[in-house]
Amino acid sequence: MRTELHVPSDLKFLTIVESWLLGCLEVELTDSVDWPRQSNRLRLALVEAYSNVVRHAHRDQPNLPVLIRLELKDRDIALEIWDHGQGFDLSTYLPPNPDDKQESGYGWLIMNRLMDRVEYRLQVNGRNCLKLEASLPEATKA
Repeated sequence: MRTELHVPSDLKFLTIVESWLLGCLEVELTDSVDWPRQSNRLRLALVEAYSNVVRHAHRDQPNLPVLIRLELKDRDIALEIWDHGQGFDLSTYLPPNPDDKQESGYGWLIMNRLMDRVEYRLQVNGRNCLKLEASLPEATKA
């Protein structure tokens, strides 16, 4: 299954983005995965990615669209979030130190903990792409 969503850069659309992702996956996966557990994991990763685009890449430019692509093969998920921002230089990223009590910088860390693979590509045909991938474990039989 492949599908995509074009959505404005505005956090008021966050619920729509979440519902789209979870609705598409739930219809396809039905009982093959532990849906309550996996849906929370995927929702959090998507919320982090989309909100970063809105707050950083497209800051104060709600007219710029965000493209979200979803591909599902068996239980393997690939989620791409495309933006039109300047991009983020990952070589400058330093993981947050909890002792510093900083308020930002946790998104990359969170996404890498939640997903099996996280890839970020700068300026692909004028856009940036964050790709999140995960293989969902099969639901255990009770």
